[in-house]
Amino acid sequence: MKKFFNLFDFSQKVDYKIEVLAGLTVALALIPEAVAFAMIAGLSPLTGLYAAFVMGLITSLFGGRPGMISGATGAVAVVIAALAISHGVEYVFATVILAGILQILAGVLRLGKLIRMVPHSVIFGFVNGLAIIIFMSQLDQFKTVNEAGELVWMTGTNLYILLGLVLVTMLIIWGLPKLTKVFPSSLAAILVVFGLVAVLGIDTKTVGDIASIKGGFPPFHIPMVPFTWEAITLIFPYAAIMAGVGLIESLLTLNIVDEITETRGRGNKECVAQGTANILSGFFSGMGGCAMIGQSLINVSSGARARLSGIVAAVMLLVFVMFAADVIELLPMAALTGVMIMVSIGTFEWASLRTFRRMPKSDVLVMVLVTFVTVVLHNLALAVLVGVIISALVFAWDNAKRIRARKYVDDKGVKHYEIYGPLFFGSVAAFNEKFDILGDPDEVIIDFSESRVVDMSGIEALNKLTERYLKQGKKLHLRYLSRDCRQLLENADKIIEVNILEDPTYKVAIDR
Repeated sequence: MKKFFNLFDFSQKVDYKIEVLAGLTVALALIPEAVAFAMIAGLSPLTGLYAAFVMGLITSLFGGRPGMISGATGAVAVVIAALAISHGVEYVFATVILAGILQILAGVLRLGKLIRMVPHSVIFGFVNGLAIIIFMSQLDQFKTVNEAGELVWMTGTNLYILLGLVLVTMLIIWGLPKLTKVFPSSLAAILVVFGLVAVLGIDTKTVGDIASIKGGFPPFHIPMVPFTWEAITLIFPYAAIMAGVGLIESLLTLNIVDEITETRGRGNKECVAQGTANILSGFFSGMGGCAMIGQSLINVSSGARARLSGIVAAVMLLVFVMFAADVIELLPMAALTGVMIMVSIGTFEWASLRTFRRMPKSDVLVMVLVTFVTVVLHNLALAVLVGVIISALVFAWDNAKRIRARKYVDDKGVKHYEIYGPLFFGSVAAFNEKFDILGDPDEVIIDFSESRVVDMSGIEALNKLTERYLKQGKKLHLRYLSRDCRQLLENADKIIEVNILEDPTYKVAIDR
């Protein structure tokens, strides 16, 4: 048994009692969320449960973050919902497999570290947008089909019953943790509402009214999709978005768990594990998924720190599906709706609203824009990409304004320009304005001890500046260039010719 644990990196000391109890807690809490997320995607609840089993098991065994829980998530459900409605579940399975392949490639290419490039303002916008989407998707439960076959809002007794049950669910989820955290509040709320409906004989919609979740072990199934260029071009955009969203949410969750446990996970290994899990999920009738922030926090807060809790959660979830399907089908939809509304409330970063007056306006704008793109376009990957690009442009603009020069003439009549700030595409215009070519003496030195040449635009700026001094019969020298800046100039020696003053006593510390 010890050899088995060591094979899958069970190197840390494991408290088996805590791990098993935490796994059982997570498994019980996974059922309503997996069912609800599958319904958001317009799929059978069983596809969400199978995905939760496969994703949870594979990532627990091979992932880069022990203690983190993966399964069917709202982020993935939102991405594939349109595809499921327009082309059916077979195309969803194919998309999940392709997304898994892309995620493995991301891990092999070591792209996991790119999550560091996502600013907090983008993360806040992403999470808030996801929370709003989850909430809005629950509003469909308050609609019914009229005699004309049209979807209309509920009225009268049916609406009041549904609202009452939803509010009871939310109240229990909110209040129970204040009394005890021994039992999952989501599961407790579902059981209480289920008991009320059963004992009082309340007529309300249940999970079984929508679809059956009876099933055994996830069946192996090759997606019935034609292997044609047209089919690939159809599913590739969805797969790319799903892969991106899944990795973003997984790596963000990994960072959160890292902070809580004061340990460090392995992002690239997690990318490969997520991809492998999605591939198997697609072949075993699952909707795919990624790391789950809520379930991971439940697991870690229960004391789990090893892989065993995730394995127990996945296995027990499958046991529940195989042997307790009849009970799960009796769950009231009002309870699941209440759970998902509370998930959306818990997902929303309410603290981000307090930053409006404290944070830079550019960060607030990025956060609001990312939220808007997420909600309107339902494209989480595009929203994050837009946020990162805007944040990068704002950063470049701010740094472009910081470049300045200190000028003086030494006792030999040589004029010195001490440059402060990076020389790159955004600061070139301000850099050129610092020099008085006609009024300068015959020899000029530009001191880069507090600056560096960053890109091709900076090199070209030095090239043109040198030519302008040469036309006036004056000589330009560069001093204190760091090693990486000199390498840039050496690589561009066919484009630019400048005089670099050597200073053997001066050394520049550079990043390796």
